[in-house]
Amino acid sequence: MIGRLSGTLLEKNPPQILLDVQGVGYEVDVPMSTFYNLPALNDTVVLHTHFVVREDAQLLYGFATQEERTAFRQLLKISGVGPKLALSVLSGLSIGDLAAAVANKEAGRLTKIPGVGKKTAERLLLELQGKFAVTGTVSATGAAAGSSASDIVNALLALGYNEKEADWAAKQLPKDADVSGGIRQALKLLSKA
Repeated sequence: MIGRLSGTLLEKNPPQILLDVQGVGYEVDVPMSTFYNLPALNDTVVLHTHFVVREDAQLLYGFATQEERTAFRQLLKISGVGPKLALSVLSGLSIGDLAAAVANKEAGRLTKIPGVGKKTAERLLLELQGKFAVTGTVSATGAAAGSSASDIVNALLALGYNEKEADWAAKQLPKDADVSGGIRQALKLLSKA
């Protein structure tokens, strides 16, 4: 029903924002990936939206990109996944990271997201298998190259670094870095950061 909003950003209270669209204030829940990329207050913002009508509420979810909204809708199709959990998944992992986790069957990465237990993670992996390949988010070579990168990220997570630090360090490494050498280089980068 409401597919897109363009207006002035009035308030930012994670995960919710208030968007003024020609005098009407819309409360919109957004994933943290969208939240971090929002402009300053009183600037114009455009969001792709998903409108949910329940018996007790009407909720509006906003996304910076079409891909985020598409992934959100894919998550909602999974039994046991509601809008809050779908938003949490998109806040915890970028679309590319989610696609890589699904392609590599990394349930451990999904269980780090608040609200996602082992059974839910396994269901997500099963239900999302092949969904991202259609949108071109992950290619066969990207999945193979992402395999060593994901091993490096998992090693950094096990050493106590958070997801953002581990992802940042992995992205700084050469594409053809092997796992052990990549971990050493990532640790050097993180010690300087």
